Amino acid sequence: MKTRTLGTNGFEIGEVGLGCWQLGGTEFGPLDEETAHQILSAAKDSGSNFFDTANVYGAGRSESLIGKYLQEHGQGITVASKTGREVYPDGYSEENLRKSILESIEKLGLNCLDLVQLHCVPHSILREGAIFDWLRTLRNEGLIRHFGASVESVDEGLTCLQHEDLLSLQVIFNPFRQKLIDELFPRAAELGVGIIVRLPLASGLLSGKFSTETTFGKEDHRNFNRDGACFNVGETFAGIPFEKGLQLADQLRPLVPEGMTMAQMSQRWILDFEAVSVIIPGASSPEQARENATVSTLPPLSAELHDTLCEFYSRDVHEHIRGPY
Repeated sequence: MKTRTLGTNGFEIGEVGLGCWQLGGTEFGPLDEETAHQILSAAKDSGSNFFDTANVYGAGRSESLIGKYLQEHGQGITVASKTGREVYPDGYSEENLRKSILESIEKLGLNCLDLVQLHCVPHSILREGAIFDWLRTLRNEGLIRHFGASVESVDEGLTCLQHEDLLSLQVIFNPFRQKLIDELFPRAAELGVGIIVRLPLASGLLSGKFSTETTFGKEDHRNFNRDGACFNVGETFAGIPFEKGLQLADQLRPLVPEGMTMAQMSQRWILDFEAVSVIIPGASSPEQARENATVSTLPPLSAELHDTLCEFYSRDVHEHIRGPY
């Protein structure tokens, strides 16, 4: 797999990583421990050596499963976790941040976290700025190596970029979510801040495998959070209403280059942007983890296709996006 650098003086990592939300066994439905282990192994064997998790995924289960895997197979893997969502909306304090970091270190079985990201922290907290000083203290104490932020909107990202020692920004970016291209990406590139892309397939809409007959389990966020009932609607189908997303995906089918799947085209499109350091698609099976990794071997999309996808977004998609953006 091709590699990229995550931020200035950051990590050299495979450009296709692994998102580990599903290992929590909650918001995507149940996932047994053996399957989780197989997914992690398939990802690593395919060159995906960047695992992204969070302390709230399955109330720590995702971190714990990764920690077990690291005990035997951890060499060469960079782990990024996230913190702050567990105290939303008003429990942000240096004491709580330290407590969560120590708990993540224990679950992952590490002495120090490679990368800690603020997890969709309210913009008011980001603007106030003290939380970044708390992270610097933890870094100076050797509990974390680097810090970044996972954000919901361009404005939140630009606020975070005011801190020159920020290593990375994690964002929602895919052919359905293109607003970041104009201002956020150039600014991040100028400052040497790495971009981690979540929801590269818009919760599966851009896989091209869903239809009006597709159903999701009761515990799957693609069922219970379609309209943002439990958290930001942008985290589910990238904020696009499911039925509209199906129509938009159908419009993309004729554009998929010969020899590619829609999922591969969508992820290849993301990797064609130099500002992007890594994409972190999830995987519910080892086969899916291996398939995701193949995107790194594909040639860039044509300039003509990029222009067409840009026009598609402006003309057909933008007005349907919901949630902070």
